[in-house]
Amino acid sequence: MSPAEREFDIVVYGATGFSGTLTAEHLARAGSSARIALAGRSSERLRAVRETLAPARDWPLIVADASQPATLEAMATRTRVVLTTVGPYTHYGLPLVAACAQAGTDYADLTGELMFCRNSIDLYHKQAADTGARIVLACGFDSVPSDLSVYQLYRRAVEDGTGELCDTDLVLRSFSQRWVSGGSVATYSEAMRSASSDPDARRLVNDPYTLTTDRGAEPELGPQPDFPRRRGRDLAPELAGFWTGGFVQGPFNTRIVRRSNALQDWAYGRRFRYSETMSLGRSFAAPIASAVVTGAVAGAIGLGNRYFSRLPRRLVERITPKPGTGPSRKARERGHYRFETYTTTTTGARYLATFAHDVDAYQSTAVLLGQCGLALALDRARLSELRGVLTPAAAMGDALLVRLPGAGVSLGTVRLN
Repeated sequence: MSPAEREFDIVVYGATGFSGTLTAEHLARAGSSARIALAGRSSERLRAVRETLAPARDWPLIVADASQPATLEAMATRTRVVLTTVGPYTHYGLPLVAACAQAGTDYADLTGELMFCRNSIDLYHKQAADTGARIVLACGFDSVPSDLSVYQLYRRAVEDGTGELCDTDLVLRSFSQRWVSGGSVATYSEAMRSASSDPDARRLVNDPYTLTTDRGAEPELGPQPDFPRRRGRDLAPELAGFWTGGFVQGPFNTRIVRRSNALQDWAYGRRFRYSETMSLGRSFAAPIASAVVTGAVAGAIGLGNRYFSRLPRRLVERITPKPGTGPSRKARERGHYRFETYTTTTTGARYLATFAHDVDAYQSTAVLLGQCGLALALDRARLSELRGVLTPAAAMGDALLVRLPGAGVSLGTVRLN
């Protein structure tokens, strides 16, 4: 059956988990014409979630389990798009990628795990390209804000005819988050466990082009550190007086953005250098905070990638938040974040892209994943022609630039000179 003839437009797989329920709630409130079903391991828990979604109490339910690949294959053949929140993806994700690649079904996830991404590319990119599937990685807070910020800059430079992107730096300018979900902790734990147990994987994740389409075709641009410690004025005159430090999600986001460039035949530019940092203010203590935060983040991740596999899994599970838990609705609605991304083009033009959302990262993730699903299902004319294992910008950058403002996301670009 071709995707156009399928029973559903979107299936939310993992709908009974924390992020899955939030995504289902967002889709129910969005009021779209999409035909949506909820999927997970327990029909009883799925019914309980559906009962909380007043506009969606007639959505069908599908029982599917990552430990039973046949159920995933059956699910994938019934829908145009699968949205999956079932992580850690290194542990549970590849069977669903395989099912969607085989069925020609579009897919979007919330992964922040480099080795899962690399394995998906190596095992299923060609098959997905052959069947017409878009396997879109990292469609939440990791890494839509990063990917769409750079894509905005690229589109603006093309429109203005000001050349290709060169040094491009994302800065997390403000952020409010009250709690970390159990799912996030499990994802980061699994990512570190994978790297620490495999020296080859550790070397691979340290490469700035971990996720590239062709490592030999990437330009040699010198060091691109994961945790740069920089004065604001070194990034942009507008940040004079500020200091920045290591951003914990930078090592993953930067590689997604670099894959976007490679997937689009290096359209951003062959001199495109990209970094991510977080603002630490402009007080007299900011330089010290920059050094301390950057060193602490880099050291913690470095040690985790080297030694995490030696920790007993049961001990980690006992002392960390449980999967399925997360911040309350009130806490999510009080959160916010704002990214600013600065670039200079080959002609010397300077631009600023902004990406902001007045909710916390978890609520935002539900919105971003839900809107990615709607874009894949309903905005086919705005999607790129690319198929295979993709990134948000490479798969649906134009569609998301149109969709996200209507979902409460503030974004835009301005020229600075």
